[in-house]
Amino acid sequence: QVQTVESGGGLVQPGGSLRLSCAVSGVTFRFYTMAWYRQAPGKEREFVARITGDGSPIYADSVKGRFTISRDNAKSTVYLQMNSLKPEDTAVYYCRALAYDKWGQGTQVTVSS
Repeated sequence: QVQTVESGGGLVQPGGSLRLSCAVSGVTFRFYTMAWYRQAPGKEREFVARITGDGSPIYADSVKGRFTISRDNAKSTVYLQMNSLKPEDTAVYYCRALAYDKWGQGTQVTVSS
């Protein structure tokens, strides 16, 4: 059974940076496409970025050029480097192995001055 544990969220000022991590267990990590999603208050969960097992990324238009998704297959961990953060990036961020309909607890990111 796949499990994901997100970490690295926090409070940051506009223009700042954060790096999220997601530790994955229960699957052979390197075979799976991983994705980050986010959910802002009062809004539906939305796609942020995804990365295939061999490292090919795709980004939502709203984060392209500011966020970078990466993975370390040896550590079964996927990362989301977030730069030039904006208040509209405030949300709970979740990672997910796309082959499974399973969500972790998420990590809160708040962008505010």
